Amino acid sequence: MNKKTQILILGGGFGGLYTALHLDRTLARHPDVEVTLVNRENFFLFTPMLHEVAASDLDITHIVSPVRKLLKHVKIFNGQVENIDLDSRIVSVSHGKERHHHDLEYDQLVLGLGSVTNFFGNSSLADNALTMRSLGDAIYLRNHMISNLEEADFECCPNVRRPLLNFVVAGGGFAGVETMAGINDFVREALHFYPHLTEDMIRMVLVHAGDTILPELDGKLGLYAAEKLRTRGVEMHLSTRLESFADNVVVLSDGTEIVTNTVIWTAGNAPNPLLDGLPCEREAGRVCTDEFMRVPGYDGVWAVGDCAWITDVRTGRPYPPTAQHAIRQGKMLAHNIRASIVGGRQKPFAFETIGQLAALGRRTGVAQIMGRNFSGFFAWWLWRTIYLMKLPRFEKKLRVALDWTLDLVFRKDPVQFLTLRSPSVSIDDKVPQRAYIATAR
Repeated sequence: MNKKTQILILGGGFGGLYTALHLDRTLARHPDVEVTLVNRENFFLFTPMLHEVAASDLDITHIVSPVRKLLKHVKIFNGQVENIDLDSRIVSVSHGKERHHHDLEYDQLVLGLGSVTNFFGNSSLADNALTMRSLGDAIYLRNHMISNLEEADFECCPNVRRPLLNFVVAGGGFAGVETMAGINDFVREALHFYPHLTEDMIRMVLVHAGDTILPELDGKLGLYAAEKLRTRGVEMHLSTRLESFADNVVVLSDGTEIVTNTVIWTAGNAPNPLLDGLPCEREAGRVCTDEFMRVPGYDGVWAVGDCAWITDVRTGRPYPPTAQHAIRQGKMLAHNIRASIVGGRQKPFAFETIGQLAALGRRTGVAQIMGRNFSGFFAWWLWRTIYLMKLPRFEKKLRVALDWTLDLVFRKDPVQFLTLRSPSVSIDDKVPQRAYIATAR
């Protein structure tokens, strides 16, 4: 009996998932090939729309797609990657509440483990700041903001109320600017439901180490975005770093101190720490590959997405860790894996950024498409149109489009999505209920 060729994909982000999607249509259908995707979640998260979940623009399930609906012929292992042994060609994984361990052998391995939040050694931020990388992060931030509003509405002491209504976002890139724009709109619109709170009580602060926000875009677009946010009540601290956050006090490098219980950190990413123990060459923590996305020195090992250092031969610089690059890397990688197994010519990865967009809330945005700048309503329309097209599955596209349509008519709902169990009691039927009541008093 011939042993099946085992293709193991680690990570279900843009790079890993799109590799799996293209293999699902080709090699995974072959009876002698088995493709397995290992991912911590059983869904794919469309991260460009994450801030809209936090800001209550979209339902929490509408930007996630179950991988078992997306992949028909690829096996799914819902669990954690514990260790990668490139010499023995074995990946150790675990799953379930009891963390049952398995060793998975592979013939072809795709490293698509993505990146994690980097606090750059600042323990006060690591211990206290919120992040915006996962669906859980967005839900937690939304619940946190609503909880603060509920508490502040009936808090009569200004010193106690102040940290509840001050919000700080660290990082002026795409994630930070879109998060700030979203939560600023959400909190200020939610004041309609809280009669004891007023606009002047809200303080929104964006901290950015550079002199212009959205440095990935043309400087004029960054200035436009900053001006739009300022007119909506956002306080800017540019060329400034967040030094510490402890005991509800934020200290900035310009000497400013802000009393708050909400700091959202979007200012740093690092490759998945699981890659640190790999013996292959790495650059800035990312796994180095050749132009075909192969890891030199290890036959059958590939890297894709945020954790891969793939050099653009035209510029000599690595491709940026963005979704549009990871999507196209996944497609090319699936082709190269197929060529390495069944024969054929592998193709080098070459791609030039088409454009970048950012939503600024209130139907405004900025966009740089094929070298041209757009701002205002048209850029916002481009953002929604392009990302809606990129969202997997027609069902999710329809649900998101419906959410956006209803958002034009109705106010956002300040509803907390709590996972607490409902209260209960355990009453012994041999003891009269009256006795329990008397005891409770």
